[in-house]
Amino acid sequence: MDIEHLAKLASLKLTDAEKKKFSNQMGTIIKYIEKLSELDTENVEPTAHVLGLNNVFREDVATEPLTDQSPINDSPAHSKGHYEVPKII
Repeated sequence: MDIEHLAKLASLKLTDAEKKKFSNQMGTIIKYIEKLSELDTENVEPTAHVLGLNNVFREDVATEPLTDQSPINDSPAHSKGHYEVPKII
């Protein structure tokens, strides 16, 4: 791929020295990718993640709704229907 085109897509302004340096680095990367394509992946199942993940959602069970005061009453400090917090100033 053309380094100038990539630089334009990334909104980068490159010097001639940087273009030459990145061109060499991009060539090395492409050679490595070509080497990976030589691997036999015939019996490898495609995956979206390297670990076997399971859905961890809990069962959706209907419960009593919260009242307006229950979160406040469950807080560590509250008074007159409001949360109490330390003074900042």
